[in-house]
Amino acid sequence: MFDALPAGTVENLLKPENQKTLIKVLTCHVVPGRLTATELDRLIRQGNGTAELTTVSGGKLWVMKNGDRNITIKDEAGASADISIYDVVQSNGVIHSVDRVLMPR
Repeated sequence: MFDALPAGTVENLLKPENQKTLIKVLTCHVVPGRLTATELDRLIRQGNGTAELTTVSGGKLWVMKNGDRNITIKDEAGASADISIYDVVQSNGVIHSVDRVLMPR
């Protein structure tokens, strides 16, 4: 997924002076709570087709359906990612794998 970023992006983010930016990109992928696909689907229906989520860094993500089953996530940069693996339940939350890097504003 990170290899889809422009050349040099990852290397640049790993520099000590860019630690705050790296943290912002990584935490853009984390939403508090235990949001399973069923819960995301409920929130989308409740929001008439779109649910707004707040990330741990204070950013926003929007989730919506793309077909009967697929859930799409729109980031603050305006790009969309599809959830490719749903409901990997862990002791501290639920992981959903996405097919691209989500970016903050």
